[in-house]
Amino acid sequence: MLIFGKMASASLTVRFKQSVTPASLRAYLAEFISTFFYVFAVVGSAMASRKLLPDAAADPSSLVIVAMANAFALSSAVYIAANASGGHVNPAVTFSMAVGGRINVPTALFYWISQMLASVMACIFLKVATVGQHVPTNTVAEEMTGFGASLIEGVMTFGLVYTVYAAGDPRRSSLSATGPLAVGLTAGAGVLAAGPFSGGSMNPASAFGSAVIAGRLKNQAVYWVGPLIGAAVAGLLYDNVVFPTEAPDSLRGVSGEVGV
Repeated sequence: MLIFGKMASASLTVRFKQSVTPASLRAYLAEFISTFFYVFAVVGSAMASRKLLPDAAADPSSLVIVAMANAFALSSAVYIAANASGGHVNPAVTFSMAVGGRINVPTALFYWISQMLASVMACIFLKVATVGQHVPTNTVAEEMTGFGASLIEGVMTFGLVYTVYAAGDPRRSSLSATGPLAVGLTAGAGVLAAGPFSGGSMNPASAFGSAVIAGRLKNQAVYWVGPLIGAAVAGLLYDNVVFPTEAPDSLRGVSGEVGV
């Protein structure tokens, strides 16, 4: 037991050192910048629609505005951070990567800290810059249960993370800017589909930051449990079932080097 404990401690130390290299620190900064931009655009668009529309909550155009902002902002945020950090911009994506072994746990925790801090800072900036205007939060519809809302968020996040994996798969042909665009469009579609029911967050950091600054932490579990489970299932399914690293040639067509 003593030897096992020393080996585990040594392994954790090595992983921690890998998480504080200059490249890793640049990745955390990239995640902070991209997440700040994303949350600023998404929450800011919701604030703008409420200011311009007399009854934004019941006006379908408000939902379209937020969905478009979500799609454009996420596409840009993923694109600008992709080379430095992988362009997660979402704790659910980071969680999926950690569960699947693509990044180690200490690195994932630092990603989460960067994303959460960026979200809170973006919402603080919006509240201060707009002279105390109300910061909108993701809310569960009155006729919905927390469990139902969590299921919706989980399914939407599954689709988003699955798209992230597909868009960033090196076995596919180079997608350049098309990959981030596909991710953004999936997020926008999720907002249109789930917005009236659960808020269509699909991003625990975005939901957390606005809730903290607005002082409304009710139903926060909805925006963590569902998305994290959906993201983990999406990553494991993509990597191990649908597009495994070593797939049989009869299914892949030619060889393992050729993308599907």
